[in-house]
Amino acid sequence: MEKNEFNKSEIFNFQDKVDYSSGGIVSKQVIKTEKGNVSLFAFDKGEGLSEHTAPFDAMVQIIEGKAKITIGGVDFELSEGNTIIMPANISHAVFALGKFKMVLTMIR
Repeated sequence: MEKNEFNKSEIFNFQDKVDYSSGGIVSKQVIKTEKGNVSLFAFDKGEGLSEHTAPFDAMVQIIEGKAKITIGGVDFELSEGNTIIMPANISHAVFALGKFKMVLTMIR
């Protein structure tokens, strides 16, 4: 298995598949196809993704910790087990309120 690829037909736990990096963000590609992709992220406290837009809906699932997701200027606080859909072409941002991990699913 390469660093950013997950094996198929293998049981795994998302929380165990990515480690935190001090002062940084770590991402791993779970699945990538022409129809969309699934990525796993680990954010250190205070890290984030600046405001941006995407041409496709994106679903964020928090699997550990807490984050603030801003969509169209509205802040949402999410914690482990919470999920939110970020609509296409609407600005959004991600900020780590503490260390947190998320799964990002984007379908084209």
